[in-house]
Amino acid sequence: MVNLVWVNEALVPSEFARVSVFDHGFTVGDGVFETMQVREGVAFALSRHLKRLENSAKLLSIKSLDLEYLKTVVNEVIKVNPESSSSGRLRVTLTSGDGPLGSDRNSETPTLVVAMSTLPKWAPSAKLASVKMPRNHLSPLAGAKTTSYAENVLALATAKAQGADEAILPNVAMNICEGTGSNFFAVIDGKVFTPPLTAGCLGGITRELVCEWFDCIEQDLPFSMLAEIPAGFLTSTTRDVQPISEIDSRALSKDHEIISQIQSEFLARSKQNIDP
Repeated sequence: MVNLVWVNEALVPSEFARVSVFDHGFTVGDGVFETMQVREGVAFALSRHLKRLENSAKLLSIKSLDLEYLKTVVNEVIKVNPESSSSGRLRVTLTSGDGPLGSDRNSETPTLVVAMSTLPKWAPSAKLASVKMPRNHLSPLAGAKTTSYAENVLALATAKAQGADEAILPNVAMNICEGTGSNFFAVIDGKVFTPPLTAGCLGGITRELVCEWFDCIEQDLPFSMLAEIPAGFLTSTTRDVQPISEIDSRALSKDHEIISQIQSEFLARSKQNIDP
């Protein structure tokens, strides 16, 4: 069955889904996006995701679209792609539209693409590699989910070359920041810690819900403590809550009672409230 993709104002078969070669999302990474999980035909935490998309667009001064319109488009894409709607991954991409071959913009018409695929299957636990490619937590775009993902691609490739499946990155102050597509949590002496947003990490939706639903302490964590923490977990839209089994080939306690409790309770609460 052919997937249907929303491009600007219409649904088109995936093999015909195209944007201009002059689109600034392609030429200079001048765009923002959101990825969300689809469960039984409904996008989880849709309102939060679209609000974050709007905030990211504002940081880049990209003209955003009406949130109710975006909700309608998202639901239409889910409806016409039934093969992935029971367990799917949906991405909304918004760019500044066509522009010159440089940094200037000359379009006030953004490009909108909404595409869907099946949900990736993650391992029961994650193996991390500490990769010293610092995030600039002082950047005016810190916290924006932009299409400029080259640093993430390089960091993830570096981690995989070391036998890991995710990288964990510092910020320029050499505190723990985030993964390439995940937020980081440490469990120490029965308490759950995670870097604050001021550390430069993306304000992940799953991270946000875990911090709201459970007792978490947001504070700066030295990058050096990755060699010592006894247990930890990652959060992301497609992972939900994933225990960490290794950091730099050092085994962690992936069966930690607190992590198991958060993992199971998060899944139960997210099923009860699809748009928290």
